[in-house]
Amino acid sequence: MKLNDVAVRKAKPEAKSYKMADGGGMYLEVMPNGSRYWRVKYRFNGKERRLAFGVYPAVTLSMARDRLAEAKKLLAQGIDPGETRKAAKQSNQANAANNFELVAREWMASYMAGKTQKHQQRTLRWFELYLFPWIGNKPIADITAPEVLECIKRIQNQNKLETAHRTLQSAGQVFRYAVQTGRAIRDVTADLKGALPPATVEHMAAFTDPKQVAELLRAIDGFTGTFTVQTALRLAPLFFVRPGELRAARWTDIDLEAGEWRYRVSKTKTDHLVPLSTQAIALLKDLHPVSSHGEFVFMGGHDPKKPMSEAAINAALKRMGYDTKTQITGHGFRAMARTLLHERLNIDPHIIEHQLAHKVPDALGSAYNRTKFIEQRKEMMQAWADYLDELKAGAKVINLKGAA
Repeated sequence: MKLNDVAVRKAKPEAKSYKMADGGGMYLEVMPNGSRYWRVKYRFNGKERRLAFGVYPAVTLSMARDRLAEAKKLLAQGIDPGETRKAAKQSNQANAANNFELVAREWMASYMAGKTQKHQQRTLRWFELYLFPWIGNKPIADITAPEVLECIKRIQNQNKLETAHRTLQSAGQVFRYAVQTGRAIRDVTADLKGALPPATVEHMAAFTDPKQVAELLRAIDGFTGTFTVQTALRLAPLFFVRPGELRAARWTDIDLEAGEWRYRVSKTKTDHLVPLSTQAIALLKDLHPVSSHGEFVFMGGHDPKKPMSEAAINAALKRMGYDTKTQITGHGFRAMARTLLHERLNIDPHIIEHQLAHKVPDALGSAYNRTKFIEQRKEMMQAWADYLDELKAGAKVINLKGAA
């Protein structure tokens, strides 16, 4: 006799497991602990096999019979339902291992290892906010360009066009990584070229008028914060390196005798050399007794094993009354130097770009050499420091034609 819902529901466990047949090879196996499993016996290629249909009550009697009917259809076509189930399980496991989120995290662990922590956190945040909730669980090979665009459009609709562009760019890198590792056929984001309007590039606020620069330098001298931050502020215009590079400066990279600061640029993965002017050397020597026992030149106030906060320079500028969005920012010292070195000191732009650690096109293509124009750069850095001193003192500045 076939089973009914009441009989299945009231099946009691015994000392040993037992079976309750429902016909067609299907039965309910009742275990000593009370668990009840739907199973079926069948023969394929002359061999007896078994297949599990699930656990009661999650799988009801009706559902188990439906699964039996599906298995019989496969058998009628000469297909082993057990092997079909196994193949489907393996496929699901493969898809789960190759979904967008897992591939993206794998790409981040590989590609982003050498990037700054801030850059890593920002990229992961974009993925977690804008991509993972919608396409994170999908096999990356099955994701279409319209599905990616739908995610990107959500960012654009929040008036975050630059973030939309950067998220799309990062997604493209994940797809290309998936292609390289055999998890996808192509980068579908290539089909989205032109799908977003161009992002307006916002340049970092900077002073390029000598009078404003002079006022800023005098304000820095009058800064009443910590000696470490004041020294960093004084060195920022002399070095005009990226703020993250300044705050992470290490004493082991600085040779005061040779007048050189050598370090690895995290953004471009290149070695960089900053010639030190006499003014910069003097400032570093004054700071040396304060932090030379540690690793970082600009030691953190709360944790001496860490550098000063990445917000320290901008916070100091704000305390001095400057708007870091419209007037001057820590990154703005680079634009300030680039403009005034060329316009006021008549320095060759190629020399300036090398000192900024930018890739400069030459006869061999886009390249950067940390020691190229080094003698001219040493003269330039000293001329620049002298020029800033003259500005601060209010002296009349004469263009130094041919200084480098």
